[in-house]
Amino acid sequence: MPELPEVETVMRGLRAQLEGRVIRRAQIHRPDMRFAFPPGLAARLTGARIASFRRRAKYILMRLDSGQSVLIHLGMSGRLLIERTGRNAIPAHEHLTIETEDGTLVGFVDPRRFGSVDLVATAAEDSHRLLATLGPEPLDGAFDTAALAEALAGRRTPLKAALLDQKTVAGLGNIYVCEALFRAGLSPTRLAGTLKRRALARLVREIKATLAEAITAGGSSLRDYVQPDGELGYFQHAWKVYGREGEPCPGCPGPPGCPGIARIVQSARSTFYCPRLQR
Repeated sequence: MPELPEVETVMRGLRAQLEGRVIRRAQIHRPDMRFAFPPGLAARLTGARIASFRRRAKYILMRLDSGQSVLIHLGMSGRLLIERTGRNAIPAHEHLTIETEDGTLVGFVDPRRFGSVDLVATAAEDSHRLLATLGPEPLDGAFDTAALAEALAGRRTPLKAALLDQKTVAGLGNIYVCEALFRAGLSPTRLAGTLKRRALARLVREIKATLAEAITAGGSSLRDYVQPDGELGYFQHAWKVYGREGEPCPGCPGPPGCPGIARIVQSARSTFYCPRLQR
Protein backbone atom coordinates (compact mmCIF):
# COMPACT_ATOMS: atom_id res chain seq x y z
CA MET A 1 0.00 0.00 0.00
CA PRO A 2 1.34 3.49 -0.79
CA GLU A 3 2.48 5.20 2.39
CA LEU A 4 2.67 8.87 3.32
CA PRO A 5 5.76 9.81 1.23
CA GLU A 6 4.33 8.09 -1.85
CA VAL A 7 0.92 9.73 -1.40
CA GLU A 8 2.61 13.11 -0.95
CA THR A 9 4.55 12.57 -4.18
CA VAL A 10 1.39 11.65 -6.08
CA MET A 11 -0.42 14.66 -4.62
CA ARG A 12 2.39 16.97 -5.77
CA GLY A 13 2.18 15.41 -9.21
CA LEU A 14 -1.53 16.12 -9.40
CA ARG A 15 -0.94 19.68 -8.24
CA ALA A 16 1.71 20.28 -10.90
CA GLN A 17 -0.52 18.97 -13.69
CA LEU A 18 -4.02 20.03 -12.68
CA GLU A 19 -4.06 23.05 -10.39
CA GLY A 20 -6.05 25.86 -11.98
CA ARG A 21 -7.53 23.61 -14.69
CA VAL A 22 -11.24 23.32 -15.43
CA ILE A 23 -12.74 19.83 -15.56
CA ARG A 24 -14.36 19.48 -18.98
CA ARG A 25 -15.69 15.98 -18.41
CA ALA A 26 -15.75 13.26 -15.76
CA GLN A 27 -16.71 9.65 -16.40
CA ILE A 28 -17.57 6.89 -13.93
CA HIS A 29 -16.99 3.40 -15.34
CA ARG A 30 -18.46 1.33 -12.48
CA PRO A 31 -20.77 2.19 -9.55
CA ASP A 32 -18.26 1.67 -6.77
CA MET A 33 -14.76 0.88 -5.59
CA ARG A 34 -14.32 0.21 -1.89
CA PHE A 35 -17.37 2.40 -1.36
CA ALA A 36 -20.07 3.55 -3.76
CA PHE A 37 -19.26 6.70 -5.70
CA PRO A 38 -21.19 9.75 -4.48
CA PRO A 39 -24.49 10.28 -6.35
CA GLY A 40 -24.06 12.49 -9.39
CA LEU A 41 -20.28 12.64 -8.99
CA ALA A 42 -19.53 13.09 -12.70
CA ALA A 43 -22.02 15.94 -13.06
CA ARG A 44 -20.76 17.64 -9.91
CA LEU A 45 -17.18 17.55 -11.16
CA THR A 46 -17.93 18.74 -14.70
CA GLY A 47 -17.27 22.45 -15.12
CA ALA A 48 -15.50 22.89 -11.78
CA ARG A 49 -12.10 24.52 -11.58
CA ILE A 50 -9.43 22.68 -9.57
CA ALA A 51 -8.33 25.25 -6.99
CA SER A 52 -5.71 23.42 -4.93
CA PHE A 53 -4.55 20.15 -3.40
CA ARG A 54 -3.93 18.92 0.13
CA ARG A 55 -2.73 15.66 1.65
CA ARG A 56 -4.11 14.45 4.98
CA ALA A 57 -2.47 11.24 6.22
CA LYS A 58 -2.72 8.84 3.24
CA TYR A 59 -5.60 10.72 1.63
CA ILE A 60 -5.48 13.25 -1.21
CA LEU A 61 -7.94 16.15 -1.27
CA MET A 62 -8.55 17.88 -4.60
CA ARG A 63 -10.26 21.16 -3.79
CA LEU A 64 -12.71 22.66 -6.31
CA ASP A 65 -13.90 26.22 -6.72
CA SER A 66 -17.42 24.92 -6.05
CA GLY A 67 -16.55 24.57 -2.36
CA GLN A 68 -16.31 20.78 -2.61
CA SER A 69 -13.24 18.58 -2.20
CA VAL A 70 -12.67 15.24 -3.89
CA LEU A 71 -11.31 12.83 -1.28
CA ILE A 72 -9.08 10.18 -2.88
CA HIS A 73 -7.59 7.10 -1.25
CA LEU A 74 -5.34 4.88 -3.36
CA GLY A 75 -5.99 1.74 -1.32
CA MET A 76 -3.82 -1.31 -1.91
CA SER A 77 -3.30 -1.14 -5.66
CA GLY A 78 -4.61 2.24 -6.78
CA ARG A 79 -2.68 4.30 -9.33
CA LEU A 80 -3.30 7.64 -10.99
CA LEU A 81 -2.36 7.84 -14.67
CA ILE A 82 -1.98 11.03 -16.68
CA GLU A 83 -2.18 11.36 -20.46
CA ARG A 84 -1.93 14.51 -22.50
CA THR A 85 -3.21 13.07 -25.78
CA GLY A 86 -6.30 11.16 -26.90
CA ARG A 87 -6.59 7.39 -26.54
CA ASN A 88 -8.48 4.63 -28.22
CA ALA A 89 -9.73 2.67 -25.21
CA ILE A 90 -10.19 2.97 -21.46
CA PRO A 91 -7.42 1.03 -19.66
CA ALA A 92 -8.41 -2.08 -17.74
CA HIS A 93 -9.56 -1.43 -14.16
CA GLU A 94 -9.91 2.33 -14.71
CA HIS A 95 -12.92 3.34 -12.63
CA LEU A 96 -12.86 7.14 -12.85
CA THR A 97 -11.61 9.40 -15.65
CA ILE A 98 -11.27 13.17 -15.44
CA GLU A 99 -10.54 15.28 -18.52
CA THR A 100 -9.51 18.93 -18.21
CA GLU A 101 -10.08 21.77 -20.64
CA ASP A 102 -6.60 21.36 -22.18
CA GLY A 103 -7.19 17.68 -22.97
CA THR A 104 -5.28 16.22 -20.02
CA LEU A 105 -6.74 12.90 -18.88
CA VAL A 106 -6.38 11.56 -15.36
CA GLY A 107 -7.47 7.98 -14.72
CA PHE A 108 -7.88 6.23 -11.38
CA VAL A 109 -6.85 2.62 -11.99
CA ASP A 110 -7.36 0.10 -9.18
CA PRO A 111 -7.46 -3.63 -9.96
CA ARG A 112 -8.30 -4.68 -6.40
CA ARG A 113 -10.79 -1.85 -5.79
CA PHE A 114 -9.66 -1.06 -2.23
CA GLY A 115 -9.31 2.59 -3.18
CA SER A 116 -12.11 5.11 -2.78
CA VAL A 117 -13.39 8.48 -3.98
CA ASP A 118 -15.77 10.73 -2.06
CA LEU A 119 -16.96 14.33 -1.99
CA VAL A 120 -16.86 16.54 1.09
CA ALA A 121 -17.40 20.24 1.67
CA THR A 122 -13.96 21.86 1.67
CA ALA A 123 -14.76 23.73 4.88
CA ALA A 124 -15.64 20.42 6.57
CA GLU A 125 -12.78 18.24 5.30
CA ASP A 126 -11.47 17.36 8.73
CA SER A 127 -14.93 16.29 9.88
CA HIS A 128 -15.23 13.61 7.20
CA ARG A 129 -15.70 10.16 8.72
CA LEU A 130 -12.37 8.95 7.29
CA LEU A 131 -10.42 11.94 8.64
CA ALA A 132 -12.19 12.93 11.84
CA THR A 133 -10.30 10.62 14.23
CA LEU A 134 -6.83 11.02 12.75
CA GLY A 135 -3.95 12.15 14.93
CA PRO A 136 -1.49 14.94 14.09
CA GLU A 137 0.44 15.01 10.85
CA PRO A 138 3.97 13.70 11.54
CA LEU A 139 5.62 16.52 9.59
CA ASP A 140 3.62 19.28 11.28
CA GLY A 141 4.85 21.23 14.26
CA ALA A 142 1.97 19.88 16.35
CA PHE A 143 3.65 16.48 16.31
CA ASP A 144 6.41 16.91 18.87
CA THR A 145 7.86 15.17 21.91
CA ALA A 146 5.07 16.36 24.19
CA ALA A 147 2.34 15.22 21.80
CA LEU A 148 3.86 11.77 21.36
CA ALA A 149 4.43 11.41 25.11
CA GLU A 150 0.76 12.15 25.75
CA ALA A 151 -0.39 9.74 23.03
CA LEU A 152 1.75 6.86 24.34
CA ALA A 153 1.34 7.45 28.07
CA GLY A 154 0.34 4.25 29.86
CA ARG A 155 0.04 2.21 26.66
CA ARG A 156 1.08 -1.40 27.04
CA THR A 157 0.90 -2.25 23.37
CA PRO A 158 4.11 -2.82 21.36
CA LEU A 159 5.66 0.41 20.19
CA LYS A 160 5.25 -0.41 16.51
CA ALA A 161 1.55 -1.15 16.91
CA ALA A 162 1.04 2.13 18.77
CA LEU A 163 2.70 4.10 15.97
CA LEU A 164 0.56 2.39 13.34
CA ASP A 165 -2.55 3.52 15.24
CA GLN A 166 -3.73 6.46 13.13
CA LYS A 167 -5.06 8.17 16.25
CA THR A 168 -1.50 8.39 17.58
CA VAL A 169 -0.04 9.99 14.47
CA ALA A 170 -1.62 10.20 11.02
CA GLY A 171 -0.23 8.56 7.93
CA LEU A 172 2.51 6.33 9.31
CA GLY A 173 2.56 2.90 7.69
CA ASN A 174 4.40 -0.36 8.16
CA ILE A 175 7.47 0.43 6.06
CA TYR A 176 8.33 3.83 7.47
CA VAL A 177 7.60 2.85 11.07
CA CYS A 178 10.18 0.04 10.67
CA GLU A 179 12.65 2.50 9.19
CA ALA A 180 12.11 5.22 11.81
CA LEU A 181 12.40 2.76 14.72
CA PHE A 182 15.67 1.48 13.28
CA ARG A 183 17.06 4.98 12.97
CA ALA A 184 15.94 5.79 16.52
CA GLY A 185 17.47 2.57 17.90
CA LEU A 186 14.17 1.47 19.46
CA SER A 187 12.77 -2.05 19.46
CA PRO A 188 9.38 -2.50 17.77
CA THR A 189 8.43 -4.92 20.55
CA ARG A 190 9.07 -2.48 23.38
CA LEU A 191 5.98 -1.38 25.32
CA ALA A 192 4.93 2.02 24.02
CA GLY A 193 4.35 3.54 27.45
CA THR A 194 7.87 2.81 28.67
CA LEU A 195 9.69 5.38 26.52
CA LYS A 196 11.47 8.15 28.40
CA ARG A 197 11.57 11.72 27.15
CA ARG A 198 14.97 11.42 25.48
CA ALA A 199 13.85 8.34 23.51
CA LEU A 200 10.59 10.06 22.58
CA ALA A 201 12.46 13.09 21.28
CA ARG A 202 14.76 10.86 19.25
CA LEU A 203 11.82 8.96 17.81
CA VAL A 204 9.97 12.13 16.78
CA ARG A 205 13.12 13.43 15.12
CA GLU A 206 13.72 10.23 13.17
CA ILE A 207 10.08 9.89 12.06
CA LYS A 208 10.22 13.40 10.62
CA ALA A 209 13.63 12.86 9.01
CA THR A 210 12.71 9.48 7.49
CA LEU A 211 9.53 10.81 5.91
CA ALA A 212 11.12 14.05 4.72
CA GLU A 213 14.01 12.22 3.05
CA ALA A 214 11.65 9.81 1.30
CA ILE A 215 9.52 12.67 0.00
CA THR A 216 12.57 14.56 -1.24
CA ALA A 217 13.93 11.45 -2.94
CA GLY A 218 10.59 10.72 -4.57
CA GLY A 219 10.22 14.20 -5.95
CA SER A 220 13.77 14.40 -7.28
CA SER A 221 13.56 10.98 -8.93
CA LEU A 222 10.56 11.81 -11.15
CA ARG A 223 10.45 14.39 -13.89
CA ASP A 224 7.54 16.63 -12.91
CA TYR A 225 6.35 13.69 -10.76
CA VAL A 226 5.19 11.83 -13.89
CA GLN A 227 6.90 8.70 -15.20
CA PRO A 228 7.25 7.89 -18.92
CA ASP A 229 4.19 5.60 -18.80
CA GLY A 230 2.09 8.43 -17.42
CA GLU A 231 1.84 7.10 -13.88
CA LEU A 232 1.98 9.56 -11.04
CA GLY A 233 4.36 7.16 -9.40
CA TYR A 234 6.55 7.11 -6.35
CA PHE A 235 10.12 6.42 -5.49
CA GLN A 236 11.08 3.09 -3.89
CA HIS A 237 13.14 4.44 -1.04
CA ALA A 238 16.50 2.88 -0.15
CA TRP A 239 15.22 1.10 2.93
CA LYS A 240 17.78 0.16 5.58
CA VAL A 241 15.84 -2.69 7.22
CA TYR A 242 12.47 -3.18 5.57
CA GLY A 243 12.42 -6.31 3.40
CA ARG A 244 16.05 -7.14 4.26
CA GLU A 245 15.65 -10.16 6.51
CA GLY A 246 18.98 -11.94 7.05
CA GLU A 247 21.08 -9.19 5.49
CA PRO A 248 23.80 -7.45 7.50
CA CYS A 249 22.57 -4.57 9.61
CA PRO A 250 23.82 -1.26 8.17
CA GLY A 251 24.12 0.18 11.66
CA CYS A 252 26.27 -2.41 13.44
CA PRO A 253 28.66 -5.20 12.42
CA GLY A 254 27.17 -7.75 14.83
CA PRO A 255 29.15 -10.60 16.42
CA PRO A 256 30.49 -13.53 14.34
CA GLY A 257 27.59 -15.61 13.08
CA CYS A 258 25.06 -12.83 13.69
CA PRO A 259 21.96 -13.56 11.57
CA GLY A 260 21.58 -9.88 10.69
CA ILE A 261 18.25 -8.14 10.25
CA ALA A 262 15.39 -10.08 11.81
CA ARG A 263 11.79 -10.42 10.70
CA ILE A 264 8.91 -10.99 13.08
CA VAL A 265 5.15 -10.74 12.62
CA GLN A 266 3.21 -8.15 14.59
CA SER A 267 -0.53 -7.64 14.09
CA ALA A 268 -0.34 -9.78 10.93
CA ARG A 269 2.34 -7.50 9.43
CA SER A 270 6.03 -8.13 8.90
CA THR A 271 8.40 -6.17 11.12
CA PHE A 272 12.08 -5.84 10.21
CA TYR A 273 14.64 -4.69 12.77
CA CYS A 274 18.07 -5.25 14.27
CA PRO A 275 17.73 -7.05 17.66
CA ARG A 276 21.26 -6.00 18.59
CA LEU A 277 20.96 -2.30 17.79
CA GLN A 278 17.32 -1.64 18.65
CA ARG A 279 16.47 -1.78 22.36
